Amino acid sequence: MPDSRGVKLNGLERLEEKGFQVEFHSHAKAILNIDYPDLLSELESVLDELTIPIESLVKGGGGEHETTQGLRRTLASLGWVKHNFEIQKFIDGVKRESISHEVDHVRTFNGGKVAMEIEWNNKDPFFDRDLENFKRLHAEAAISVGIILTRGISLQDNIRSAVLRFATEREVESYDDLQQWGAPTSRQKDSVIKRMRSASCSFAEAWSAVFIADKFGQATTHWRKLEDRVHRGVGNPCPLLLIGIPNTVIKF
Repeated sequence: MPDSRGVKLNGLERLEEKGFQVEFHSHAKAILNIDYPDLLSELESVLDELTIPIESLVKGGGGEHETTQGLRRTLASLGWVKHNFEIQKFIDGVKRESISHEVDHVRTFNGGKVAMEIEWNNKDPFFDRDLENFKRLHAEAAISVGIILTRGISLQDNIRSAVLRFATEREVESYDDLQQWGAPTSRQKDSVIKRMRSASCSFAEAWSAVFIADKFGQATTHWRKLEDRVHRGVGNPCPLLLIGIPNTVIKF
């Protein structure tokens, strides 16, 4: 869509056609198109290739998810690197304040900086941290735009059915059938047994419900939690680009 001067603005339309959620706030679209014309195309190319094998979703264990790891490596190869912003304030030559803000992905274009955080599956208060960091960095003219990438609504709403499909197709009937994807805790085993009894359902149905509630529950980082904060004004007035990953990226 062109602006008032007839300039066509790129709004990541190719991603939206694939089901990605895309929202621009506080003139972020105009800033990115005019000051950083190659950034959106670069980001679109990276995310257009994003796929999540269903096996990676059901893997147990802690640490960063391999989806995030792969994205970070790709972005780093393009210059989106971790950066620690340090802001110092002096009064009459005496340092009175020193604050640092670490951002996982920062891209420098034409002398300016754009910051991005990937919140694939953290506790949802991480959104508060990210948005407040972006707000402070923007106020200090350290960044022009902040970007947050997280699970979109379609992915959050359909992730349980995807895991159940996996369990059904693999004929998962006990934890023995899941050994190669990680060992469950005693609590998880108890929860599955209780659910099978109370709901009179199969092991696959009970396990998929318990697994998703544990790993990708409502208190983790996903679009609705991010949208709620942004609409309440958290991070305002920093220009923001929000991107939600759709369920269509899951591959069987």
